[in-house]
Parts: sequence; structure tokens; C-alpha cells
Amino acid sequence: MTVELPRPLREDIEQNLGYVEVYGPVGGGSISRALRIRAGEADYCLKYRDGGSAEIFRTEAEGLSALRRRAEGALGVPRVAAWGGGDGAPAWIATTWVEGARSLDSAALGRGLASLHRPGDEGWGWEEDNFIGPLVQENATRSRWGDFWREMRIEPQLRVVRDRGLLPGRMDDWNVLLAELPDRLSAGDDEGPSLLHGDLWNGNVLAGPEGTPYLIDPAVYRGHREVDLAMMRLFGGFGPRTFAAYDEARPPAPGAPGRVAVYQLFYLLVHVNLFGAGYLDRTEQALSAARAA
Repeated sequence: MTVELPRPLREDIEQNLGYVEVYGPVGGGSISRALRIRAGEADYCLKYRDGGSAEIFRTEAEGLSALRRRAEGALGVPRVAAWGGGDGAPAWIATTWVEGARSLDSAALGRGLASLHRPGDEGWGWEEDNFIGPLVQENATRSRWGDFWREMRIEPQLRVVRDRGLLPGRMDDWNVLLAELPDRLSAGDDEGPSLLHGDLWNGNVLAGPEGTPYLIDPAVYRGHREVDLAMMRLFGGFGPRTFAAYDEARPPAPGAPGRVAVYQLFYLLVHVNLFGAGYLDRTEQALSAARAA
């Protein structure tokens, strides 16, 4: 299939990486277009969006670099080659091409995530806001994990769905849950923050050479490790070997099953805001499960 790059996009990429050849489209996400390209002597995955700010890809580049530093030797993370655009031109990012394998080393993914999630002492949040998909993800730091999850995750997305008239469930139920979060999520304060991928559905994990797991398209911040695990369970695609290998390396915190729905609620609200009313029923079910846990 022949793919023509918009002229401003091609010129911008070639200023950074050299003459570009386009191999063809890459399947995957629903937010940006993705292509395999060759520039200079190397192959890259190019993602781009027409118009808009380049901030979405600048912060993605920062997140990928943070994951590479933290996950070195445990998981693969593509290297960022360049990013650019904006001011009316397509925004873009180019990362090193990952030559895929037929199957993923599921146990290596579990062990690698357990290593990535080793706790640090930097505090809950991130140095700046970034994005989950095209939505702004607020990351102002908080001293307690439950406060962060309430004020930086659930409440911002809940405001958007209310403004759109798409509130799933009764607001009274949301208010009760929000008031409970600091105590319900105290296990995070006991363990401390981990670097999270932040958007860990199965489409954001690639099987690289020899099945090595590679993480792509992050929405990073420092949070409780259970968030990534809850997202992995939300839409499926990860087998029991992954979770068993993770738990062997880092056993679950007491009460972990009862917090899964609390963390999945954020991602379901995001999906309501991105894709509409089709996710309302599942969000209401997660709210009921979170309240009952």
C-alpha cells in the first residue's frame, strides 16, 4: 500500500532523521496514525496526528525515556529518535522499530513489570501533566496515594462525563466512594510509589525479538503498582503466566482484589469520555463492584 506523508510532516522528519521512505501502515491504536518508515540507515515506527500540539508526543517521549531507564534489562522499551510538529503541522514522534515475534514471553512480562514496579521515594504524581490518549492527565503530586487517585484521576474524568451528560450511576454513590478513597487505598502508602506505564492494555505490549516484552505508548507517573495490573485485567489479553510470574516476584498486597474495580473505574471513565455511551453500563457495574468491595 502506498502512503503519502503530508509535505510539512515529511520535511520536518527529514530535517531530524534524513531522507524518508515509507514502508506502510502499522495497526494498533485509535488515536494516531502509525507507519513503518526508513530514515537514514534505520527503521522507525512513526506516529502522527493532523494538527494539534506536539506536547502529546513530547510528554510521550519523556515517558518512554523514563521507562527505558527504569526497566533496563527487565523489559524492552523503544528508543525515541525524534519528535516534532505542531502549530498547524502534523505532530509526530519516531521511535526505533521493534521487529516482532509470533509469541510473547508471558512470564518475562510478569517478571519485568515486577522489576519496573519496585518502589521509590519520589512521591505520588509526576513532574508535569501528560496525556492518556488525547486527554490531559493531571499529575500534581500528593502526599497520600488515595488523595492522588481521587483528585488527579477519578474527579477530573468524572467532571468531564457530568458536563457531557453521561454520568454512569448516581452521583451520591460516586461521592461516597470518593470520600472513602484515602482509607481504602492506604496500601499504596504502605508500599510507596512505583513508576507506572499508566495505560497498560494488551495493545501497548509488543512481542519483540525472541518474545521479549516491549512497552509502548505510555502515560507514565508514579503511583501504586496495582493500577497497571488492574488495567491489564480490564480488557483481557494477558494470560495467567504473566500474573503468576509477577506475583512470585512481588506478592500482592493484602486486600488487592478489592481495589481492582476502584482502579478500573478511571480507565472506564476515560473510555466514556473518548468513545461515548457504549461504556456506561460497564462503568456502572464497576462502580457497584467498587462500592461493594
